[in-house]
Amino acid sequence: MIRRLQFHTPLTTISAVHHRLFHSNAANPSDHNPPATTPDPITLVNPSHLLRVCTILYQQQDSPESRLHTSLSRCDFQLTHEFFLQICNKFPYSWKPVYKFHKFSQTQTFNHTPVTLNKMLDVVGKARNIDLLWDLIHEMGRNKLATDKTYKIAVKTLASAREMKKCVEFFHVMNGFGYGYNLSTLNKVIETLCGCKLADEAKHIVFRLKECIKPDGFTYKCLIRGFCDVGELVEASRIWNLMVDEGFEVEIDGIENMMDTLFKTNLFEEAMKLFQSITDLKLSTYRLVINWMCKKGKLGHARKVFDEMRERQIQPDCTTLGSLIYGFLSKGRIREAYNIAESIETPDITIYHGLIKGLLRLKKANEATNVFREMIRRGCEPTMHTYIMLLQGHLGKRGRKGDDPLINFDTIFVGGLVKAGKSLEASKYVERVMNRGLEVPRFDYNKFLHYYSNDEGVVMFEVMSKKLREVGLFDLGDIFQRYGEKMATREKRRDRSNCNTCI
Repeated sequence: MIRRLQFHTPLTTISAVHHRLFHSNAANPSDHNPPATTPDPITLVNPSHLLRVCTILYQQQDSPESRLHTSLSRCDFQLTHEFFLQICNKFPYSWKPVYKFHKFSQTQTFNHTPVTLNKMLDVVGKARNIDLLWDLIHEMGRNKLATDKTYKIAVKTLASAREMKKCVEFFHVMNGFGYGYNLSTLNKVIETLCGCKLADEAKHIVFRLKECIKPDGFTYKCLIRGFCDVGELVEASRIWNLMVDEGFEVEIDGIENMMDTLFKTNLFEEAMKLFQSITDLKLSTYRLVINWMCKKGKLGHARKVFDEMRERQIQPDCTTLGSLIYGFLSKGRIREAYNIAESIETPDITIYHGLIKGLLRLKKANEATNVFREMIRRGCEPTMHTYIMLLQGHLGKRGRKGDDPLINFDTIFVGGLVKAGKSLEASKYVERVMNRGLEVPRFDYNKFLHYYSNDEGVVMFEVMSKKLREVGLFDLGDIFQRYGEKMATREKRRDRSNCNTCI
């Protein structure tokens, strides 16, 4: 009999509140905030009017401007800021219908706000129409409607298209419109670029603008993180040295980014040397090292670092303990892993994931499912990752094969692809399965759960749960039943939200 975990986790309920804010505070152009512009009150958009206007824009996007404007004028719709945003949402990657509608709005009593113009700029940027993007940037600058978001959208688009000369020129152009050279805005742009793995482009911009905008420690920290994310340790080290030479102190998160990259590239000794050189060690640093040591199977090293952390009076969090639990389980030391888990008064999902992942590695899928049941009973809500781990543990990487189509996951997966409109992917999958000379691709549980996270999925999971229990797969039946209940609850919340919006 599998031992039950004596966890005592309080049930917490978290409610999320979504707000839509329109900023209309008057400010000086150098702060990159536009002058006061009062947007329309948020009004509901008539779906039939929206569909009709979108149909005209799509069908007549290549028609003469006068003919398109005449057709749109005949439509009885109210042009509001919300309506314009909805038009942009309907054509997220097609600049022509959105821009044509923008030209039409200029003939009406309609004043753009930074929100609407940034939305249109984003669509034009995704469509990679650099010439039109450049014209819109000048238009927004002249009208004093550019914001920090304008900078991020414009530079990200130009950098992605390798228009590096325009990236630098953009800051000079905006300075000419009275916005000035602002370090805070530059840092936001560099942070955005590095987050999109455009570290080289970000570095080029920083060094080209160095005479106009002197970078600070945050700028260099973003660049270090960006180069670490793309695995360019040599360049990250150069930025590090330059940062130190200019008198800036490397903060702990920058050091942790470097250590994380060294661990990822299997440079374990170099990462540990960097770790040992840190004087003011914090919990986040210990957590990083212990997590990687447990992943690499260096449990002895992890335990030493953990003991050192306790000697320094640093209390471990659940994430650190979850890594240790997984490390002990991966080495078959089940008793020690459970002792750690049972000593935690308020375990969170990372503790349960450490137990489930470790038990599945030991091929103890049934015991992992018992942890899953205990997790739910204690009020800790599983995530998509929890279900994916359990399905892989019970069914394997390729999915379950069976004569009954209800428990043949190849059939279910292909059906999900077709219903999701992925017919080409479904055809390729079937061709590989039929051709025995080719290796069947790995079953993708992420796609499987994603494609069935809808109304049809609620019914499918319910049917699957019953069928799996009929063939004796009770653990799998419980997993599918729970996921189906989760989807049903989500659909009810979504319907309730839609009803409240319509009121």
